[in-house]
Amino acid sequence: MKKLAVGAIVAAATCLGASAQAADFGYGRPPAPNYTVNQPLNMYSWAGPYLGANVGYAWGDVTNSGTSPSGVAGGVQAGYNWQSGPLVFGVEGDLQASGANDTFAAWKFSNPWFGTARGRVGYALNNILIYATGGLAFGSLKYDSGVINESHSSLGWTLGVGAEMALNQNWSAKAEYLYVDLSSRTFLTGLQHGYEFGMLRVGVNYHF
Repeated sequence: MKKLAVGAIVAAATCLGASAQAADFGYGRPPAPNYTVNQPLNMYSWAGPYLGANVGYAWGDVTNSGTSPSGVAGGVQAGYNWQSGPLVFGVEGDLQASGANDTFAAWKFSNPWFGTARGRVGYALNNILIYATGGLAFGSLKYDSGVINESHSSLGWTLGVGAEMALNQNWSAKAEYLYVDLSSRTFLTGLQHGYEFGMLRVGVNYHF
């Protein structure tokens, strides 16, 4: 009788062990892998509107005149960015006052003001944006002979490159080069004059 009892206990223990082992193996299926969460990087966002100011230096040539106006220029800019991953697309407009002027013989030419309306395409390295820009340019070319004053406004085009760095969530600083070509107009000199110039400028933007 004791042998039967001992045998029953051993058999029961064997069955429980086998059941527990089967449960551990999930009935022949491998254990499920641990679930992990991939936390996205905290990237700076360039998307949204912004407003800022700039100052720089312009230098160039007036066609058919022998003059090469140059001088300090500064103004304001405003724009809007859209962002898809590291790619940034935007539009920007600016208006500048310019002290660029030069005199050759009796001809003095100056560029009192100009502006641009441009598109921007850039690549963001977190809080650093490298971009190319281009679009419409407009501005004034003034002629002064000491006796006659004449000015014409004209349209043209512009291309440039730049880099912008976010200093914090709202403020950024930028450096930019633009090449601007204002189309020629006929002056009282009897010739057509247009202003082609480059401008190197720095500025700040406030992002809303």
